[in-house]
Amino acid sequence: MTARELSYQNEKATLCPEATLCENTRGRRKELQCDSIRTEFQRDRDRIIHSKAFRRLMHKTQVFLSPDDDHYRTRLTHTLEVTQIARTIARALRLNEDLTEAIALGHDLGHTPFGHAGERLLQRCYDKDFAHYKQSLRVVDVIEDLNLTFEVRDGIVNHAGDNMASTLEGRIVKQADRIAYISHDIDDACRAGVLRADDIPLMIRNVLGYNHSERISTMVGSVVKRGFADGNIAPEEHVLESMMELREFLFEAVYTNPLAKSEEVRAESMLGTLYDYFVEHPDEMPMMYKRIEADTTERRVADYISGMTDRYAINIFTKLFIPVEWKGLAPEEEEYQD
Repeated sequence: MTARELSYQNEKATLCPEATLCENTRGRRKELQCDSIRTEFQRDRDRIIHSKAFRRLMHKTQVFLSPDDDHYRTRLTHTLEVTQIARTIARALRLNEDLTEAIALGHDLGHTPFGHAGERLLQRCYDKDFAHYKQSLRVVDVIEDLNLTFEVRDGIVNHAGDNMASTLEGRIVKQADRIAYISHDIDDACRAGVLRADDIPLMIRNVLGYNHSERISTMVGSVVKRGFADGNIAPEEHVLESMMELREFLFEAVYTNPLAKSEEVRAESMLGTLYDYFVEHPDEMPMMYKRIEADTTERRVADYISGMTDRYAINIFTKLFIPVEWKGLAPEEEEYQD
């Protein structure tokens, strides 16, 4: 018996009847020979971790644009926090941790530079229906062609908005994403000086908790306690209500705060300039974007822009549009010019 087959047996023995068993996967778009050690969901996890898009998350904004402080969240640390929360819930509910982990690690692969500022720019310049979760699916399907299983792809594209993943594991990631960002965005906002913990309305703190750890424990515990009797994954009603109130509070206090978002207008302007430039000069894009010949130039430029990190976008803009300072002759050369 191979290690993979033993994993299949363990899943049957330990997971609940509603869990997604790896041996029942709906498969990949292109057939792939089975691995003797890893299950298909474990292979998907590894393919995502080794992708270029995953590595670039390290230098993509979460909320605060290109911060100098090393301790602000990035899109990568957000992804890791989502994964940790999602696995905790999956294990407690006896659902498939490997599937949950793969979806969580891949859910933001298509996120734009400069957070949602980049997403808004591409909605305006390219397509009003552009969305990071759709772009995440495009990254794994087209740009990097990771050939993932249906269940992981479904969880990635359905992790946001009103979308509903077809698996309970995918629905866990949707809740874990929400729990993670409303928790760590408070932490980052306090670090940035745009919010104090005591600014959070007392009624919300009384329900969710008075610090970062308490809030996560409350929300995760509530999701686990409620379970999935109705086929959905969500916190208990009173906790969900407080979460929505906290999210509304953060929109007013942080997400639209002029101090926290003072650079977003300039970031959008910069990305818009880059978009227009590469539409006119598509041959100057990297080969991985030029080779997608079936798509329009605008589609490929949107792929390129959305794949940029914050600092890469700044560097490219500087290279293309900021004049280089004239250095003149070196001092040792000047004396020989008379």
